[in-house]
Amino acid sequence: MDIEDKKKMAALAALDRIQDGMIIGLGTGTTVQYMLEGLATRIKNEHLDITGISTSDRTTNAANELAIPMHDLDDVPYIDLTIDGAGEIDKHFQGIKDGGAAHEYEKMVAISSKKNFWIVDDSKLVDTLGHNIPLPVEVVPYGSTKVFKRLENEGLNPKFRMVDKDHYYLTHEHNYVIDLHLQSIVHPHHLAEWLAHQVGVLEHGLFLDIVDEVFVGTDKGVKNLVPSREKRY
Repeated sequence: MDIEDKKKMAALAALDRIQDGMIIGLGTGTTVQYMLEGLATRIKNEHLDITGISTSDRTTNAANELAIPMHDLDDVPYIDLTIDGAGEIDKHFQGIKDGGAAHEYEKMVAISSKKNFWIVDDSKLVDTLGHNIPLPVEVVPYGSTKVFKRLENEGLNPKFRMVDKDHYYLTHEHNYVIDLHLQSIVHPHHLAEWLAHQVGVLEHGLFLDIVDEVFVGTDKGVKNLVPSREKRY
């Protein structure tokens, strides 16, 4: 089955959990786009009263085009459910989000949510994080080469994310992204704690102990995975 078909299956399966009157956190990424399109159809056909909370400019623009009602995070007392994608998910239900560099917003929405669902295709399931994708680290531009050197000295194989050879990739807040090419993150909690204490590091792409259910698109349909542990947030 085509990978896009798997993404769409997972997105639509999670969409079935949305009920009238909910405040929904809307993640960022290609898989989330399928969910947004399906949500817009349900709102129109079922006359649902739904409020969306965005995690990125990209999602906001897509939601506005689809006429999904939107509010700012500060305007709502809580979020019923957030549906987002993931770049990798390990066997302990820890995740990396890598593509959109919207990690700060995604985490703020996630920790404000009663429940968090991830929608992925089965290629995103790995034994150990970092196997297929780098770990993004958002840093302030000022002194960023000093932060880079610190990461390099720790053996984290950093590389600045670039638009081209002359221009740095910029996040929503106009910060830089340093990608850590690690191949294997055996102790993600230790790495997350270390990064949190580095001056100049604003956020990173590790999403730990936060997901309540994962919807996985496979050749045989959608598989639902539920962690047995308690969330840390």
